[in-house]
Amino acid sequence: MFLGRRRLLALLIGDVLLFYVALIAVLLLRYFPSVRLMNFPEHVLAFSFLIAVWMVIFLAAGLYDKNTLLFRRKLPSLLLKTQLANSFVAVLFFYYLPIFKITPKTNLFLYILISFLLVLLWRMYGIDFLGRGRKQRAILVGRGGELAELGEEINRNPRYNIQFVGAFNLDKMHARDFEEEFLAEVKKNKVSVVVLDLYNEKIEALLPRLYNLLFSGVRFVDMGKLYEEVFDRIPLTLLRYDWFLENISPQRHSIHDLARRVMDIALSLFLGGATLLLLPFIALAIWLDDSGPVFIKQKRVGEGNKEIEVYKFRSMQRGDENGVWIGETDNQVTRAGDFLRKTRLDELPQLWSVLKGDISLIGPRPDITGLGVRLMAEIPYYTIRSIVKPGITGWAQIKQDYSYGNLSPQSVEETKTRLAYDLYYIKNRSFSLDITIALRTIQTLLSRVGS
Repeated sequence: MFLGRRRLLALLIGDVLLFYVALIAVLLLRYFPSVRLMNFPEHVLAFSFLIAVWMVIFLAAGLYDKNTLLFRRKLPSLLLKTQLANSFVAVLFFYYLPIFKITPKTNLFLYILISFLLVLLWRMYGIDFLGRGRKQRAILVGRGGELAELGEEINRNPRYNIQFVGAFNLDKMHARDFEEEFLAEVKKNKVSVVVLDLYNEKIEALLPRLYNLLFSGVRFVDMGKLYEEVFDRIPLTLLRYDWFLENISPQRHSIHDLARRVMDIALSLFLGGATLLLLPFIALAIWLDDSGPVFIKQKRVGEGNKEIEVYKFRSMQRGDENGVWIGETDNQVTRAGDFLRKTRLDELPQLWSVLKGDISLIGPRPDITGLGVRLMAEIPYYTIRSIVKPGITGWAQIKQDYSYGNLSPQSVEETKTRLAYDLYYIKNRSFSLDITIALRTIQTLLSRVGS
């Protein structure tokens, strides 16, 4: 809508073109003027496969996220780490999967170096030549904490092509005052876009007057939809029951569900084999730590609010009771458990529940039963999370700081944010979104292992 998607597409196209430019540059540096030695068609074919894999790694690293245009200070280090991963993949590709005849050594080193420099310069400076476009003057009309959050995000970041020149909090205004001030503000600031909470009862009475603004060239945008597009989560304070009736469907997505189930079974069998290999070492580490049991069994809230049982490697001195977490002074994380949690290895026994079909690899995280019941009572609409099958990892886990030390289950506000992300996933769930979550989870786990 206003997020500069053309510029993100330009980033992708530019990256691909520069990867090929880097290849041509390497061949010219190495073989010019002996053109016959270039073996140009064979290099292009081999590196095309490699570039395709590299683009997937770029996606997993977050280099095509909406905020990738903003954090330029972090870009060199992020791009360097990504290229190191690409280098490892390239070595495997050419030397351990000898599909093609060429096995470049100096060429590959030069290619990785030149492509890194070209892509870095392109992303730091080249994208600005595409222009940001003229910003549209806008007014924001809504309520709740999301009003200030959305206004601040839009106005402080140059990637959006609108600028809020005014904002109205409907909770603090009377209908008559709002109507007069709003119309005066639109005229005074030559506003071309109005972002508003279309479902607010105070707006309904003004719809005839707002309708007349259409003839003045004013465009209206639903605040909830813009918030969702900007933050990749659903604004909870704007929700009413009619939103769920319109956007949430309990019906099965047959193709999506079949693809998910196939992926669940295949990856669970593969990861299950790895778990069996690691089991003796993990069990020994847990036992040496405090001579306690290796596994714990937890009752959790499954699909349709049904109770399910999952297994995990024990990471704390004692288990939790009915979802009420014992204080750290009474129940500390063990040394082995700290490593298992950081690397998410403690989750591996849950693969058995995935094979059984109780949970999926990807979906909203299932709450411990006691905790889930408490949250359902405290947070409106919380029960809707169980309309789909829960998962080991999900949209909230890759978007929210969900490490064990930073996110407490008792924090209602943080849980509301998690719910906002879960609702986004439930509304927009698809196989492509699942693939994105899987790639970002792998990237997160690798970064934790390396830290």
